[in-house]
Amino acid sequence: MSTQVKICGLTREEDVALAVKSGAAFLGFIVECPSKRRLSVAEAAALAPASLDAQRVAVLVNPDDDLLTRLMAEMSPDYVQLHGDETPSRVAEIAKRFAVKTIKAVGISDDDDMKASEAYAGVADFILYDAKPPKDETVRGGHGIAIDWSIIAKAPTPKTFAVAGGLTPDNVAQALKATNAPIIDVSSGVEASPGVKDPAKIRTFIRAALEA
Repeated sequence: MSTQVKICGLTREEDVALAVKSGAAFLGFIVECPSKRRLSVAEAAALAPASLDAQRVAVLVNPDDDLLTRLMAEMSPDYVQLHGDETPSRVAEIAKRFAVKTIKAVGISDDDDMKASEAYAGVADFILYDAKPPKDETVRGGHGIAIDWSIIAKAPTPKTFAVAGGLTPDNVAQALKATNAPIIDVSSGVEASPGVKDPAKIRTFIRAALEA
């Protein structure tokens, strides 16, 4: 399977259009959780209509059922990405109750984290291995911190998984070579400033990923 790219933290219509045009398979929208790229449900719904030629991912942190109900009614994303402390049973509950595909983001800094992530295999549609945020940081992603890719490379991984954390146009090919990730995820690495994407970086990142 060829590599697929997820561009996350999208906040502007022009960036969404460019990501789709450049070949992104997944588009990530951070919904009602702590982030400089935070959107309301209504804003995410407006930026991510069902007509987009890419999979629309709503990124959430410990969402309650009220938020999920509003999200499914207004946006109806293709996936919800759970970036908080959701247990495997909560991930399964969300998938069943709201009839939506799920991505579980797991912070990775050592072999024990990789072992713990196995609890989500077969529960979430796929696991996103991301870098752990700085200590006491409430924002879960988008820090530009890289994972030690060797931790992923030496561990058993599901057939479908994604890698994020500190990826840029300059290192994405190296990350893919190290991890064989079928999906690669970037946010801050293709930005001019938080929430504002750099068109040249998006094009270069996707090209480098697809050619790796």
